[in-house]
Amino acid sequence: MNGLLLSERYYKFYGKPMIEKNFPDYLNRMAIGLVGEGSECFGFDDELSMDHDWGPAFSIWLNEQDYADIGKELQLAYDSLPIEFAGLSFRKRSDVSKKRVGVFETKSFYQRFIGSHELPSEWEEWIEIRESELAACTNGKIFHDEFGEFTHFRNELLNFYPHDVRLKKIADRCFIISRAGQYNFMRSVYRNDIVAVNLAESKFIEASISLAFLINWRYMPYYKWMHRSLYSLPVLGQKLYELIKKLSLTILITNPIDYFNRKSEIIETICGYFVEELNRQQLSCIKSSFLLDHSLEILKCIENPELRDYNIKDIY
Repeated sequence: MNGLLLSERYYKFYGKPMIEKNFPDYLNRMAIGLVGEGSECFGFDDELSMDHDWGPAFSIWLNEQDYADIGKELQLAYDSLPIEFAGLSFRKRSDVSKKRVGVFETKSFYQRFIGSHELPSEWEEWIEIRESELAACTNGKIFHDEFGEFTHFRNELLNFYPHDVRLKKIADRCFIISRAGQYNFMRSVYRNDIVAVNLAESKFIEASISLAFLINWRYMPYYKWMHRSLYSLPVLGQKLYELIKKLSLTILITNPIDYFNRKSEIIETICGYFVEELNRQQLSCIKSSFLLDHSLEILKCIENPELRDYNIKDIY
């Protein structure tokens, strides 16, 4: 049983009866589910996940007034729920993890991820929020939310970046991909700087995965889940998943130049797919194989001159 399903069953078996008994007037004002950090919130949990921050548990979100009225009392009732369910114990929190489950005030919960009690409205606010934080506060599953405050906040974030912000981030990723993968990767090889080679490849992979999410109108998760989550993207997801895996698995056997040339060929194949998709989505109309050229074309389409000139490179 994966953690998300386990949590929902635990809520229905123990949590909902507790709320109906002790807080009947508030149930229709609560949002209940499992969202946030943790592999189970992305559906990626496995046996290794079970050593900490995993197990039967859920979260309850209240509006500001309700949290002030019953937050502490509800947390005490939550803490009194059985610690075992389906043969599994309530999650053990690690020393370094924050409180991931329990009772929260809705806007304070979102502030932990996006830095504000309110939804971002200006491009400066959107551009400073890390993609992984947006992914974390919009993942998981809502089991119950009649009141709708939590789900409204969530859905507004899931509507994705404003058009100009998305264009800016796509242009930036194209720049990094071209600089790290199409330009500096082989230059570092010829300079025999193996550390620079590895860094260039790493930056290329990260920017490529980010671009894949951007062209799918989805937020890229924390680095540990970047590649794994790539597979589920409907646009280029499986192709890029396999190519990036192949790039990482290509090993040095005999001739070093042949080895790096094979890697460079994979990099160019990935870039070719991006060019096709940028053209298909009419983000760029040129046919150049060099993604820097597409970056410059996309920047021209950004209406806000301040955003167009803003330097966001290497911020994910």
